[in-house]
Amino acid sequence: MVHKVKAVVAKEKNAPVSIETILVPDPGPGEALVDILTCGVCHTDLHYKQGGIGEDFPYLLGHEATGTVAAIGEGVTEVAVGDRVILNWRAVCGQCRACAKGQPQYCFNTHNATQKMTLEDGTELSPALGIGAFAEKTLVAAGQCTKVDADADPAAVGLLGCGVMAGIGAAINTGEVKRGESVAVIGCGGVGIAAIAGAKLAGATTIIAVDIDDNKIDMAKHLGATHGINSKQQDPVEAIRELTNGFGADVVIEAVGRPETYKQAFYARDLAGRVVLVGVPTPEMTLELPLLDVFGRGGALKSSWYGDCLPSRDFPMLVNHYKQGNLDLDAFVTERITLDQIEEAFTKMHEGKVLRSVVEL
Repeated sequence: MVHKVKAVVAKEKNAPVSIETILVPDPGPGEALVDILTCGVCHTDLHYKQGGIGEDFPYLLGHEATGTVAAIGEGVTEVAVGDRVILNWRAVCGQCRACAKGQPQYCFNTHNATQKMTLEDGTELSPALGIGAFAEKTLVAAGQCTKVDADADPAAVGLLGCGVMAGIGAAINTGEVKRGESVAVIGCGGVGIAAIAGAKLAGATTIIAVDIDDNKIDMAKHLGATHGINSKQQDPVEAIRELTNGFGADVVIEAVGRPETYKQAFYARDLAGRVVLVGVPTPEMTLELPLLDVFGRGGALKSSWYGDCLPSRDFPMLVNHYKQGNLDLDAFVTERITLDQIEEAFTKMHEGKVLRSVVEL
């Protein structure tokens, strides 16, 4: 059976998105058909639209989603029909060299659905991050479904599917923030503020938010930052040092993805501290640092891929923290919108007016 559903498609580079009728097949072996409930509007979707990730247009956008499993294919044991799930783009294979080393959070051969979703004329769609969830239904690999409690607000917990998990994981998994440590986060968009929430959850006692926008700094303080620095008004490296007894922070998380802010992160950390890059740079960017400083300052320079998360481990745990009141995911939901408001949501996101617009279907 083929399902005709409404979905948001980017047909051409930099062109406005459009709502199209698409065809979604029933699941084959190892696949799951999911009725989408909510999907966050993420920067990654905008990058797809702008051609910054590839040229495989048309793209079926959306990936930061919750839904209900509508059907499963042969051999699927991870989920059952009726399960509430968060979709993820790290369906681990269990067999690659990362999985074999016991590090499935780095899986190098993640699974996607093998069948294609198409436009009505048969044109194959490229689903964003192998998901494509700005749609009433989508087809994914069953391993891309992580079962969670159905009594949590899907609009809030669905954000764990990408941006919020990337930030929280940058602090907890990659940065390995410990109780009593100091953390600075440079860049307070959705991912950066999630890193602040993650640092708070991990027990950091000094959490410093750095941005050029006072409104974002205020939002960061609402979600756990103990101090704020407007880097337009003062040198962030010196300010971070002043707030950490002259030493620098134990962990500095760079959530911008630019050489200038990465250097700030590098020099704002304590000796033997950790720098975590979670901001995504563009291909032409380069970084130059004195090699003696890299050696002499010790510690670790890390990159965080999807918050180094393992969805089956991290999503249910963080949903429990949300339900217990330890993690305010509701605060990340700036507005709830419909499919036909996504283009407007991209503009708001680009202008920094929202943490997350969330589509409710």
